[in-house]
Amino acid sequence: MAPIDLRSDTVTKPTAAMRAFIANCEVGDDVIDVDPTCNKLERLTAELLGKEAAIFMPSGTMTNQVGVRIHCKAGDEFICEVGCHIYNYEQAAFAQLGGVATRTVEGLGGVLHVDQLRDLIRPGNDHMVRTRLVCLENTHNRGAGKVQPYDHVEDICTWAHENGLRTHLDGARLFNAVAATGIPAEQWSKHFDTVSVCFSKGLGAPVGSALAGPKEMIAEARRHRKLFGGAMRQCGIIAAGALYGLEHHRGRLVQDHANAQILAAAIRQTEGLALSPEDVDTNIVIFKVDPKLGSAAQFQAELKLQNVLALAISKTQVRLVTHLDVTEAQCREAGKIIERVAGELAKGNTAAKELEPAY
Repeated sequence: MAPIDLRSDTVTKPTAAMRAFIANCEVGDDVIDVDPTCNKLERLTAELLGKEAAIFMPSGTMTNQVGVRIHCKAGDEFICEVGCHIYNYEQAAFAQLGGVATRTVEGLGGVLHVDQLRDLIRPGNDHMVRTRLVCLENTHNRGAGKVQPYDHVEDICTWAHENGLRTHLDGARLFNAVAATGIPAEQWSKHFDTVSVCFSKGLGAPVGSALAGPKEMIAEARRHRKLFGGAMRQCGIIAAGALYGLEHHRGRLVQDHANAQILAAAIRQTEGLALSPEDVDTNIVIFKVDPKLGSAAQFQAELKLQNVLALAISKTQVRLVTHLDVTEAQCREAGKIIERVAGELAKGNTAAKELEPAY
């Protein structure tokens, strides 16, 4: 029996309908001309985000880094939350590729308040880096899929623009925030100069992200994409999966959120486990493992023996992510297995060798 894979929403496989759509898509050379399927994806993305233009890229790391590069020159600095993806999971590409520095601020579960930022703009003298940009992440991965409060986003971006700073949104899971709040993507996006969205997470496409913003910025982004090796020829083959996901899978994200609540409920009633944070906003569930039960990696290994795949993200924390390839029934079964594993570990019964940590 196939495992219940809760490691990430990136593990999804294309649906049969998506595969058929990909197989029959129209393509062209997107470097020397236009790929019609990619062009349609970019136009729809820009429309949904309320931006003038968008550009398709292989990954969210590339869209984020091109976004930073548009706004910042070497010797500039951007402000971001200490647990955000751009800072933690992209090899500090902003420094390696752009000579850009960061100033991190610790939020509450990944959430920043404008009052934390007011005094962070560097003085304009030759001794200092130049503060140019504020980056936010919505939803926040390490905050367990936390939706940034809309008023916080509005206040931070208004403050930034009033002080001559630009704003970039890492919206890899922005459509989860839309599904959770009912606030349209365009309304979230209007506060940001550039917005990155991912198609290969909740939307279930095999590859791809997009960067959206004003036409002149996206024209500049196209140059940077080429520099980073991200220009693609008949990219409609992969853009088609993203287009299908964008057109057909946004509405179903609420199912993933409901399934995450099933897992959260099982964890709440399991001795030795504690949700971290307690509230689950979207499709990511993070829980702490009491040291009396063992490490998070040990718990992950025991789950794997029971056909549930999870991800230890620290010595004490395990992450579960729901997506279109796991059903409500599978999440209920996974919840039972989690309870059973915790019970066995509490008795000192272990069957698995601790896995090598991924964090």
